[in-house]
Amino acid sequence: MGGRHTAPWCPCTRASSTRSPTRSPRNGSSASAHGSKISGVRAEAPRKISGAPVEWPHGGVLSRDWVLMLGEVLDTASRRLQPQQLPTVLPVPVVDAIVTTAERLLNGEPNCLKIDPEKSCTSVVLVGDVHGQLHDVLHLLEITGYPGSDQIYVFNGDYVDRGAWGFETYILLLAWKVLLPKRVFLLRGNHETRFCNIAYGFEEEVIVKYGDDASFLYEKILASFEALPLAAVVASSVYVAHGGLFRHCQQAPVLTPGTTPNSSKRFMDPESRSLKLGTLEDLAKATRGVLDPSGVGHNAVPGDVLWSDPSPNPGLEFNAARGIGLLFGPDCTQEFLQKHRLKLIVRSHEGPDAREKRTDMKSMDNGYTIDHVVDAGKLITLFSAPDYPQFQARSRRHENKGAYIVLEPPSFSKPHYHTFEAIIPRPQVQQ
Repeated sequence: MGGRHTAPWCPCTRASSTRSPTRSPRNGSSASAHGSKISGVRAEAPRKISGAPVEWPHGGVLSRDWVLMLGEVLDTASRRLQPQQLPTVLPVPVVDAIVTTAERLLNGEPNCLKIDPEKSCTSVVLVGDVHGQLHDVLHLLEITGYPGSDQIYVFNGDYVDRGAWGFETYILLLAWKVLLPKRVFLLRGNHETRFCNIAYGFEEEVIVKYGDDASFLYEKILASFEALPLAAVVASSVYVAHGGLFRHCQQAPVLTPGTTPNSSKRFMDPESRSLKLGTLEDLAKATRGVLDPSGVGHNAVPGDVLWSDPSPNPGLEFNAARGIGLLFGPDCTQEFLQKHRLKLIVRSHEGPDAREKRTDMKSMDNGYTIDHVVDAGKLITLFSAPDYPQFQARSRRHENKGAYIVLEPPSFSKPHYHTFEAIIPRPQVQQ
């Protein structure tokens, strides 16, 4: 992660949409009412932006067509409107309603989700970091197929920062969550924190787009970040978490005043003298509702889950490069998989920029790497933001591919890797 940069959010109007799927959606156009009261609701046809703002449906009951329309409106607005004009098509009350409804659902979910696909489910799609790359997210949904009765999505955090459309990306995914709470699962990433949002652009993005209402919406969104689950176990076989593994914690030492997410003071944690790998039981007991996990005490587990990285070397040690979280070796992956009878760990958190600095690890140019292969299974890093970083203030980008993983029945334990290119052209942005 680099230093703070001035984020650009000024799309020009001359770029036009060329987004088109390269193959038919996996689940066609079938809709699902799982978890949502959409039965009997008249379907609204998706419409292009026409100056009329999006309206929250009567009674707060979403339909699949409404969510698809929202995605189309956000896409078109990103190409035709200046960022400060977004409220003219996506009013504050609609954003408020989406975030409030989604947060209520998220708060009802445990720290670690247990996702058991039903017999009707033909695939579970795992998605890594997307970092505000709205158009690539829309493209991924098109080529892979929308969530529904036969397809579950698990998004593994880092929805905002670095890209120009973190706000739109997160709001759209929350809308899908509201529509299909048992088919769309959103996990938390390290960029769903105030610390990263200040440093990497999301706070500024909201201010630019919503002006006087930005403070209200920003705080609402931050509260929803705290509600996001930390991890998931799919089909009792696959553990999914943004950073990965975590420590066992026995008690909470007193946090030194002034400690920040990248402060070296965290190394004074008394528990640091005897690090021990945590279990799913530890994860279930962790304190989740904290905006900036400190990495010590009760906040150590969420701090580790969001910030840790795998290492080619055995053992469990502090992640000195990040100043928070852990480095865990293949032996830790073996222990965790074997203890919980799992086959696979899928984590995200590292893009091509991070791997460029870690010469002992594989390149992230293809959107995924297999970092640990042990007797019990594998650990995979998954990154879903192609041609990254989208609009960071520098001339060179990595031209990497994005990737997603599809798990299929009967076991849902074998990863099928799919790579994809960035959608081109992106809307032009004033630097």
